[in-house]
Amino acid sequence: MRPAARSIAALLLAGCSLLRAQPAEPLRPRAVIVTYFEIGEDTGDRPGELQYWVERDHLVRTIEVPGMTRPVRANASGSEIAVAVGPGNIKPGINLMALASDPRFDLRESHWLINGIAGISPADGTLGSAIWTDFVINGDLAKMVDSRELPAGWPDGFLSLDARTQSDPKGGAGWEDDVRKWTGTEAKANRRGNVIRLNQELFRWAYELTRNLTLPEDAPMRELRLRYTGFAGTKSGPRVQTGANLATEIFWHGAKMDAWAHRWVQFETDGVAAFGTTAMNDSGALLALQALTRQGKADWNCVLLLRTASNFDMPPAGLTAAQNLAAEKHGEYTAYLPSLEAAYQVGHKVVQAWLH
Repeated sequence: MRPAARSIAALLLAGCSLLRAQPAEPLRPRAVIVTYFEIGEDTGDRPGELQYWVERDHLVRTIEVPGMTRPVRANASGSEIAVAVGPGNIKPGINLMALASDPRFDLRESHWLINGIAGISPADGTLGSAIWTDFVINGDLAKMVDSRELPAGWPDGFLSLDARTQSDPKGGAGWEDDVRKWTGTEAKANRRGNVIRLNQELFRWAYELTRNLTLPEDAPMRELRLRYTGFAGTKSGPRVQTGANLATEIFWHGAKMDAWAHRWVQFETDGVAAFGTTAMNDSGALLALQALTRQGKADWNCVLLLRTASNFDMPPAGLTAAQNLAAEKHGEYTAYLPSLEAAYQVGHKVVQAWLH
């Protein structure tokens, strides 16, 4: 072969190599479903938070992403994906950063539905209820005195990170993050990231879209609900409602901690938010989405958070907190399967609106 011909052939081969090296078009899902745990496999066994989404929305594709706890599940077109990113508050943040860093996904215009089961106070609701979340409060960012050493007059052992006593104002002198002064409706977090407000317009839209859905209550759920006499939240069956989520790494339980949760949500939000559910993941997930928004990789104003009540956060009359905690085991809560069903029924109505 002549030198000129060899040069032309080499250029053609190089061009073909470049064509082969071009990355595939990234998936641009319109809906991203974020859950926190799965018990076993993604399909075919006892479900966790992910499984109903995979099976019912036909998320048949499995995509391994470096740095993620479990593979991403996607439908055939890539318009919907689902992930399980827990447990705890730290792993969700790491998982979502890994997902958005993978060039196979373009999440800039995606809508996000974070959903999972949670504890609920009998003062506020009952098992199987679905709670759209307006605020997330990280209950771990605090000072604490052991309950056996409480000063006189303290209802619990928690106080602000800046405080010397419970009577000190939140944040100390010059604190700028008074939630009562937050304007607009967009997603927002204070400087510590321990108080997060979701997009209020999207939150209200989701609630109005789903508020009249009928949610299941089986016989064990009803029987347990009626044992909580004198509580406003247990006078009727499950429904769609709204409230704040208190996120802590500790799975706490009992009437005294329930009282703290109500006080702490009010304290950290300057009286703006009301306690709705207790879980352990949402601060990490939302702060990751805030960071990804700043990087131009996501939009946390397109995020909704739905929690469904699998268990009460305190015992009924006749049981101690320890006895009730032992009875309500993870994956075996009284309303475990109904709460997963409620999460899918309510959440799917929103996802369908996004996809069509």
